[in-house]
Amino acid sequence: MPAPVPRQRETPVSESAQAVLQTAEHPAAHPPAQQTAAHPSEHPAAPPVVTDRPGGPPPAPALPRGIPQPTAHATPLTLLVIADDPAGDLTVPEILDADGHRIRLRTARNLTEAARLLTPDVHCILLDLSLPYPAPRTTGSATPPAGTPLDQLATLRQVLRLAPRHAVLVLACEADAERAAEAVRVGAQDFLFRDELDGRLLSRTIRYAVERKRADIAQYKLAESKLRAQENARLERGLLPTPLLEGSDLRFAARYRPGRSRALLGGDFYDTVRTPDGTVHAMIGDVCGHGPDEAALGVELRIAWRALTLAGLCGDDLLATLQEVLEVERPCEEIFATLCTVDISPDGRRAGLCLAGHPAPLISRPGGPARLLPYENSGPALGLLPRARWPRRQVELGGTWSLMLYTDGLIEGRIGEGKERLGQDGMVEMINRHLDRGLSGESLLEASVTEARRLNGGELTDDVAVVLLSRAEG
Repeated sequence: MPAPVPRQRETPVSESAQAVLQTAEHPAAHPPAQQTAAHPSEHPAAPPVVTDRPGGPPPAPALPRGIPQPTAHATPLTLLVIADDPAGDLTVPEILDADGHRIRLRTARNLTEAARLLTPDVHCILLDLSLPYPAPRTTGSATPPAGTPLDQLATLRQVLRLAPRHAVLVLACEADAERAAEAVRVGAQDFLFRDELDGRLLSRTIRYAVERKRADIAQYKLAESKLRAQENARLERGLLPTPLLEGSDLRFAARYRPGRSRALLGGDFYDTVRTPDGTVHAMIGDVCGHGPDEAALGVELRIAWRALTLAGLCGDDLLATLQEVLEVERPCEEIFATLCTVDISPDGRRAGLCLAGHPAPLISRPGGPARLLPYENSGPALGLLPRARWPRRQVELGGTWSLMLYTDGLIEGRIGEGKERLGQDGMVEMINRHLDRGLSGESLLEASVTEARRLNGGELTDDVAVVLLSRAEG
């Protein structure tokens, strides 16, 4: 029959500090005055402890959920003792934590009872290595077949699986010193000998074990986080496009800022390639949403656009095929993507423009202010309407020009604390101010994104991608 779950009893500070607490206590083993009203398997503990430094150890930083947190001054440590001690000869001395609070004590006779007592407020486990094996099936371990050698540390291994985030101490006889040392190699934080058990040593060992376990988990999570960040960075950096403009006289610049924290890639995407006939094709797009699924879909659309462009598709045929790709790859039917494509003639003086629900590009020429290209008769965003059409508009560029493609993350930032947004008109004014200062290329894009962020009063919440193609005649 499973052992009942003991209820915890708080002991008043005025209670005698000399009381001796015994683990695995049975009701018949002691007079009624020594038994608690709740359950004999849990006891409050009391003084004395000597701290290693004035005020105790320094406070530990906040840790992820699931890791036992540092105790506040009003919350004492809790020790769970697991020991099969029917004779009642195992005594746990009275102990205090570093702040002078009594360390609360819980006892369990087996792993079934220990699993029930292992609540989040338990900070450390003290396991008696003499606890017999095999343990009950309810802990997840089956009895080994007949003739199989017993693992002397099998119970400890089960405790470590049962409480992977808790500090574990083992208790052994001096004759079992080698097995106790092996227990530390298996995963325990430290070991104690039964004959040397006293309040000062136990208190110091508990505090050391708790802090060491907390530091080990924090270090492991930090290393895991760094490794994952490095892997993500390598992956996302490899997915960012490399423009294919060999043989072209156009200059290329780009800026990219994902809206997700600590990400390199967002739902915005862009690309630029030059086909064998000398035409330069540029594209910029935006998948609705900001998560990793949207970023993955943006990468798929960019790669599909490059493949289709190099295969000779352009304009409406290209966008119709991209819509088919989107409809197949998107996680749900509500996902859509806006797109702007530009194909610049080999002489660099003309371009074809297609808009699929995307903001019109900005063009600047010497001697005049920057302005938006015509955006009438643009088509819908990809994924909104079946069998949609996207007309291609011919645009005269001239001899010397700069063409800027951007996503709406640049123009949807707020201006100050109000609800007013930068918008396309505000962006055009901002670009003209930077052009008047003589900025161009990378400097122009960096100044524009930085000012949009400053006007927003902080980091822009949406992904931002900006591409600048420039040509100087002669």
